[in-house]
Amino acid sequence: MQPFSVRRLDDDTAFITGASAGIGRATAMKLAALGARVVLGARRVDRLNEVKTGIEAAIPGALVAAIAVDVTDGAGLASWLHAGERALGPCSILVDNAGLALGRAHVADTSTADLDTVLSVNVRAAFELVRLVLPGMKARGRGDVVFLASVAGSEPYAGGAVYCASKAALQAFARSLRAELLGSDIRVLTLDPGLVETEFALVRFGGDVAAAKKPYEGLTPLTADDVADCAAFALSRPRHVSLDRMLILAQAQLGTQLFARKT
Repeated sequence: MQPFSVRRLDDDTAFITGASAGIGRATAMKLAALGARVVLGARRVDRLNEVKTGIEAAIPGALVAAIAVDVTDGAGLASWLHAGERALGPCSILVDNAGLALGRAHVADTSTADLDTVLSVNVRAAFELVRLVLPGMKARGRGDVVFLASVAGSEPYAGGAVYCASKAALQAFARSLRAELLGSDIRVLTLDPGLVETEFALVRFGGDVAAAKKPYEGLTPLTADDVADCAAFALSRPRHVSLDRMLILAQAQLGTQLFARKT
């Protein structure tokens, strides 16, 4: 007897943004292992093809489509969705994973360009994606929307105003969407990870490897697989079970500002 139930996803097609690396890549692998057809989306098509090849090698019979998309391009998002649905079927699971932070500048020193980029990727793309997939989910009477938010949305910190605000917006959007869909069989699931060691920090610090490694020094951070496990667990619950919001922290982390670091 299994310690907990696992509902397979053989009837599902999952669309995942930011799937070329990190949490998106790991989530694609987990959902494919549960039987879902998987549509990968990110800008780097070469990396997407590597992910596709890796999934197919690890999971014989897995159905995977790798389609390039820039989530800040509304028309591009629509094209990605249509191409994925033609390839593998209608979207029943949306994993809004694409997201980023840029630097640790204080508000007075934050550029308009950085503000626009973070809000476009982290917030506007989520709105656009949901508006695109929701009519089909409603028509079919079932679906799942998974948002990758952050503990930073609940506990803002100095030097992270734009990023923290974007994740707070995503949390509020998810809560509003949940209220609008109450009574339907469309679940809205929000994951709020803490420190996860992926390429996120490298992007944040403009490729500065030393700066990117510093947040993880002296402790064991979460891995992309840790967060993907939580996403897969939430999606594999029976349809009447909704894990609305999951806070996922490293054991050595409490919120955004308290850490137990070994010296």
